[in-house]
Amino acid sequence: MGDNMNQTILFSPVGGTDPISSTNMRDGSLLHICRVYRPDRVVLYMSKEILQSHKKDNRYLYCLDQLSQKTGWKYQYEIIERPEMENVQEFDYFYQEFRGLIAELMKTMDDSDTLLLNVSSGTPAMKSGLLVLKTLGEFPCKAIQVATPEKKMNEHIHSGYDVKLLMELNEDNEEKFENRCKEVKCPTLSMIQQENNIKRLIQEYDYYAAMELAKQLPEEETKNYLELLKMASKRVLLDFTSVDQILANNNEFVLPVKDSSIKKFFEYALSLDIKLKRGEYADYIRAISPLLAGLFERILEKQAGIALKDYCIKSKEGSWRWNDRKMSGTKVLQVLENFYGKNAFRYGDVSSFQLCILLKELGQDINCKKTVENLRSVESKLRNLAAHQMISVTDISIRKETGFTGEQIMEMIKKSFLYAGMNIKKECWDSYDQMNEILLSKI
Repeated sequence: MGDNMNQTILFSPVGGTDPISSTNMRDGSLLHICRVYRPDRVVLYMSKEILQSHKKDNRYLYCLDQLSQKTGWKYQYEIIERPEMENVQEFDYFYQEFRGLIAELMKTMDDSDTLLLNVSSGTPAMKSGLLVLKTLGEFPCKAIQVATPEKKMNEHIHSGYDVKLLMELNEDNEEKFENRCKEVKCPTLSMIQQENNIKRLIQEYDYYAAMELAKQLPEEETKNYLELLKMASKRVLLDFTSVDQILANNNEFVLPVKDSSIKKFFEYALSLDIKLKRGEYADYIRAISPLLAGLFERILEKQAGIALKDYCIKSKEGSWRWNDRKMSGTKVLQVLENFYGKNAFRYGDVSSFQLCILLKELGQDINCKKTVENLRSVESKLRNLAAHQMISVTDISIRKETGFTGEQIMEMIKKSFLYAGMNIKKECWDSYDQMNEILLSKI
């Protein structure tokens, strides 16, 4: 391990515009990174052509020494010489070569040290080799890119290179030089894989799992979307207090239905649709009954003008119970007694079956009656399916039991919203997919 703590080590291939560009009289990448970061150790990698220039006029170390004298920056250097290295375009070679060299370098460092990689000097193959090492995330390091002053490619001029004159004329020596270094935010391969997994879970509507995965990533990487992901995981649980809290501080997404009495039904139906899309058929069929009871009640009021509050009282549990005093002498009682027989009707809890009987007799719209009857029949048959806890429920078994696929049942539920006087726009039913699009665009 290194004797000194908190050291900065620069690993840098040396390229054609190092140390100073003779076309624009400014630092090449190597010199510029040293000017900005002042590394304690500089490791220079030199191929055949670069080594010749180094031996000819010591240009690279001359400029580093000049910078050291001007600024008081102290550094140690080492040179990795590759005099046989002529074929400087082979990516595979440099990837393997740099990997070995950096692994050796890491052995001399401890956790408090920082490794910088110069990814702007050297040939394209050298730069790519270092960037891939950074992306694979094997070594903790920072990849530093240096923009050229004109923000375009440098021209290389080697003949007649006067290093002393260039250092004297170097505009970057001025106190207020422009810092052209930029740390390349190179996502590591594991980060890319994690983010792909998060995206896949969002597309599968599994927001909780996506959120748990996102929490393991650095905060910096997830700050754009983590809150929205939390909101989605609360939304699918119908926890509107939490949803509203998060959305109060985040205007990226709004729930499509504002009216709280309608929102309750609509969001419940959407969560039902999500169960279906995720293939959670057993949960889907168990969750249908409460929704139908609420929908049928509203349909009866809308289609036949019959409000349960006029015929019922609320039980302690919050469900409607028929009340003999309120029902006495009404057409509602008459319809139910006609169906059950004069003394066979019991004043108990209201069932969706009874609401269906009333609608069939007192409703006007034939299509509405047909939809409600179908849904009622689906519900009773599904209850039979759900009762057999040990059976695997599939879309095929739902169809076999009810005559409809899960998707067709969902379409009838959407239709019954209209009959209940809740006009939900067609695109609102795609609300989860719209939410997903926003989430995915932020990752």
